[in-house]
Amino acid sequence: MKENVSSKELMLKKIRKALLEKRDNPYPSLEESPLYKPNTELLEVLFAEQLSAVSGNFIYCEDGIEFIENILELADKFNWRKIYCWEPELQEMLSQYEFPFYHTDKDFELAEVGITSCEALIARNGSVLVSNKSAAGRRLSIYPHYHIVIARMGQLVLDLKDGFSLLKNKYGAEIPSTISTITGPSRTADIEKTLVLGAHGPKELFVFLIDDFS
Repeated sequence: MKENVSSKELMLKKIRKALLEKRDNPYPSLEESPLYKPNTELLEVLFAEQLSAVSGNFIYCEDGIEFIENILELADKFNWRKIYCWEPELQEMLSQYEFPFYHTDKDFELAEVGITSCEALIARNGSVLVSNKSAAGRRLSIYPHYHIVIARMGQLVLDLKDGFSLLKNKYGAEIPSTISTITGPSRTADIEKTLVLGAHGPKELFVFLIDDFS
């Protein structure tokens, strides 16, 4: 028993000594020790790589015409018929090119595709930053089997902190009450550790980055 007490005292003395020698802060500064290495890639390239790594689909378009050409090709490939879009700005763009879609939630239980905007694209991990301020709400990004995100070049940033800066600049003191990220299609590995896509949301995610958004 005495040996145990002696060993314990010795250990405590070592701990006290170590704490006295590092009174200021024994832990490294997270600000001075960046988690990631400096990025040297173009943000669109980095985002495309990271999104692909989590089973997402990245499509770069120079303008609205190229976007419509690509989405028509996808609609034909997957035989989409029930396509929903509830945000006025996106509705205007789709209507400009006479692309068919549902303006309201009529027959929403049959929805195949949800088209939404986003707050930002986070290149570092291929994530889409969204908030409850969107006119699309949460249903369009969660319920349909296919989720299409349309983003501007100005919304592409490196890190989450840059995405939050965009939110602050956009909303000021009226920051959205709900902010979240979408990283690839919905997935789970709860059952026998087998990865299943689309278990709790869309099984496919398409992110369109439009250079000239008009």
